[in-house]
Amino acid sequence: MRVENVTRGTTVGDRIRVAASSIDRTVGLLRTPGLTAGEGLWIERAPSIHMFFMRYAIDAIFVDRDGRVTKVVPNLRPWRVVLWARGARDCLELDAGAAAVSKTQSGDQLMVVDSDEGAR
Repeated sequence: MRVENVTRGTTVGDRIRVAASSIDRTVGLLRTPGLTAGEGLWIERAPSIHMFFMRYAIDAIFVDRDGRVTKVVPNLRPWRVVLWARGARDCLELDAGAAAVSKTQSGDQLMVVDSDEGAR
């Protein structure tokens, strides 16, 4: 799927996987050697995340149930924790630097575009 920043008119990521199940949310990006530009993971029901056992830094973008960005944590390094992003429901994990490239900031509106279903 693709994630667009409607506020800025930019693409946040164009190869985003969704982690909806308990096991997918727990494993997250642990099995990946890294992310390239455009790749990411949308973790449902994740107002907090940890970077235990990760091997690379990421950008974490927290969003509420309506897709509004509540918090952006750039360059989150391994062995760090974001305990709670107030108002967040989900977390979008991207390669480090992706939030700056898409100019994504708190308050921006994100839109998820499924390749089969269109926008949601």
